[in-house]
Amino acid sequence: MVSKSYSNLLELASGEAPSFGYMTRRIPRIMTVAGLISDVDDDPVESVCSDPSSSTVHRDRIIMVANQLPIRAQRKLEGGKSCWSFEWDKNSLLQLKDGLGDEDIEVIYVGCLKEEVHTSEQDEVSQLLLETYKCVPTFLPPDQFTRYYHGFCKQQLWPLFHYMLPLSPELGGRFNRSLWQAYVSVNKIFADRIMEVINPEDDYVWIHDYHLMVLPTFLRKRFNRVKLGFFLHSPFPSSEIYKTLPVREEILRALLNSDLIGFHTFDYARHFLSCCSRMLGLTYESKRGYIGIEYYGRTVSIKILPVGIHMGQLQSVLKLPQTEEKVCELIRQFSDKGRTMLLGVDDMDIFKGISLKLLAMEQLLIQHPEYQGRVVLVQIANPARGRGKDVKEMQAETKATVKRINETFGKPGYDPIILIEEPLKFYERVAYYVVAECCLVTAVRDGMNLIPYEYIISRQGNETLDKVLGLASSPKKKSMLVVSEFIGCSPSLSGAIRVNPWNIDAVADAMDSALEMADSEKQLRHEKHYRYVSTHDVGYWARSFLQDLERTCSDHVRRRWWGIGFGLSFRVVALDPNFKKLSMEHIVSAYKRTKTRAILLDYDGTLMPQASIDKSPSNKSIEILSSLCRDKNNMVFLVSARSRKMLSDWFAPCENLGIAAEHGYFLRMKRDEEWETHVAGTDCGWKQIAEPVMKLYTETTDGSTIEDKETALVWCYEDADPDFGSCQAKELLDHLESVLANEPVTVKSGQSNVEVKPQGVSKGLVAKRLLSSMQEKGMCPDFVLCIGDDRSDEDMFEVITSSVGGPIVPRAEVFACTVCRKPSKAKYYLDDTAEIVRLLQGLASVSEQVLSFSEQLK
Repeated sequence: MVSKSYSNLLELASGEAPSFGYMTRRIPRIMTVAGLISDVDDDPVESVCSDPSSSTVHRDRIIMVANQLPIRAQRKLEGGKSCWSFEWDKNSLLQLKDGLGDEDIEVIYVGCLKEEVHTSEQDEVSQLLLETYKCVPTFLPPDQFTRYYHGFCKQQLWPLFHYMLPLSPELGGRFNRSLWQAYVSVNKIFADRIMEVINPEDDYVWIHDYHLMVLPTFLRKRFNRVKLGFFLHSPFPSSEIYKTLPVREEILRALLNSDLIGFHTFDYARHFLSCCSRMLGLTYESKRGYIGIEYYGRTVSIKILPVGIHMGQLQSVLKLPQTEEKVCELIRQFSDKGRTMLLGVDDMDIFKGISLKLLAMEQLLIQHPEYQGRVVLVQIANPARGRGKDVKEMQAETKATVKRINETFGKPGYDPIILIEEPLKFYERVAYYVVAECCLVTAVRDGMNLIPYEYIISRQGNETLDKVLGLASSPKKKSMLVVSEFIGCSPSLSGAIRVNPWNIDAVADAMDSALEMADSEKQLRHEKHYRYVSTHDVGYWARSFLQDLERTCSDHVRRRWWGIGFGLSFRVVALDPNFKKLSMEHIVSAYKRTKTRAILLDYDGTLMPQASIDKSPSNKSIEILSSLCRDKNNMVFLVSARSRKMLSDWFAPCENLGIAAEHGYFLRMKRDEEWETHVAGTDCGWKQIAEPVMKLYTETTDGSTIEDKETALVWCYEDADPDFGSCQAKELLDHLESVLANEPVTVKSGQSNVEVKPQGVSKGLVAKRLLSSMQEKGMCPDFVLCIGDDRSDEDMFEVITSSVGGPIVPRAEVFACTVCRKPSKAKYYLDDTAEIVRLLQGLASVSEQVLSFSEQLK
């Protein structure tokens, strides 16, 4: 299949529309130079603003991106020459083509090879892998790969994500800026490699694991509308751990440039959401079963689904004659001698809990001497993936512990622990699964860990293995699992004995329970596990993720996209095509040619920044509003949630300013007029019910306060812990709705607050009343400006936009404007309060000029 690709990257830098051409079959090699590039790319013009009319949606290609390609490479001698030979890595989780079950989907893989390829051979290898395996290799200089993978990934991210803080140089690696720069550099090289094969309008990109967490930013910067998913295969730590990372925000923002982010368990997702809330101030919500984070107009979806295993591959290995031979050998070694095998399969890693497992075995033999000579723990220790002092210490401790236990409890011809350090072939490992009575996974922290899944399928076996094991035809199979509470697969294995691996006595008791449990109970647990594992294989996981990615990206084509920010702070804003920035020239021109104007302004977040400590208006704001009010053609109204006393005091110099206080419950058209009430005869007796409830939540939520207005009560948690405050707010909302069900009030959740106010009061009704009042006075407006920043202001936007062409506003130029680019009923936006003040100052200047000219004529 031929793919379209950006043919000339210089077009991106020039800001011209990209041209599409056909990709030649030969991929140019990415030249990499040893050394560092800067950790940020500050060229904002590389960002492409996508035009929604330029593409059609089809799902025909998936680009799978991971640190390593699912390929095994080795050198062979052919005809006296050394050449490369390649084959699929059957142990790789990402070899998904067979698992997707859709022949119409093409999968392209992008990643590194495990073996180093000389520069002179890289073109040839790239061509061969693309044509034969549809793989695009990323070549990195050895020094750069070491600093990226063995440096930042393995010394800093891996320990931190497994809850190890670098409290001393011996405990994990201290943050090293040069290693971080190498990490960013490699992620950018991956982005360049992907750009050579991607058709950004049609292809789906699926990035895997912590090695490439900033890659989404580089791709999103080049192609704003790219359809991008990310799946984290490791744990994600709690916010208290993650916040110690100096580049915490850069990584979070990079991940949020994805459309869909996947995690194995809810705990990992919850920690990520908590970090987004605490460090970026973002909120999330669940709609119809989907969790989403609103991020600059985009909804970043969160997917929680544990990965599965390759069922077909494992079942085919079970049928191999080599597997049968190995099973026979193990039966002679253990079963025929009356010995029961317990099995552990782990990488030689400090987080796998191998030493704790060995100590638990020792405790079992001490507490139950009858098992001595009868029970054997076979510990398969796969080679370590990382390097360093901790790995060497782990190996030495493991060997020493095994030697000590075997010397203590061993007998001639019997060792209670057999440590296998040499690499085993997959069929050999499967044979151990088949024979083992119980599998032990006691990692102190792990991402998913598919060993229990492989064990369950292997214990299910097949007819041939049943005969070897001496089982009757089609018997009920049995298996037992002892798993750590701290691994990702634990929640999905409800029939396993879950343990705290740090509690050695509890692990020993679990081993005893697994050995002594009745066969009928083991069979029931096995059946339950087998049903789950066999139906939730890697194909199910991949299809489910891609379906959600397709759903999340379904509206890309109809939205407009803007790139903002520099370097790793880059993000995109996705908005309705009709939503645009309010131009000063446009509104000033309309202001000059109109004669009857209505101006409605929110205060907090609009004229005054939300983060400001002093909330009173500046002298400049007072002068601008006074100038606007002096223009007889203007009706200026301030619509705020604040109390009438506060607003009266603040804006006393503005004689002709209309004010709507407490969301419009109190109104006055000018300073010297009496206040009117929007809802007559409101009884505030409900406060006696609501206030004690709010006080209860204030006492239990540190940092929260109560604001008592004349007609409303507001519980604010802006200064409270964001997670706890949000949780308490939801509880308070339900509590108040329950106790105030028969009262004439509404309970609403706002930005860091919960408010109780009389029914029938809203800013939208204020706007409607003002426009109607102007019409009754024969002042039908031909210019309407409404500016606000939050949810309560959306009511005003809706009223004024729907009134155009109606009896209230038959002909008018309407400007509904929100603050910041975000989903809104307003048609326009301005970036911040400073721009709003400049806009109002521009309009005030026009009024002052007209007034000055009129006085000169007199």
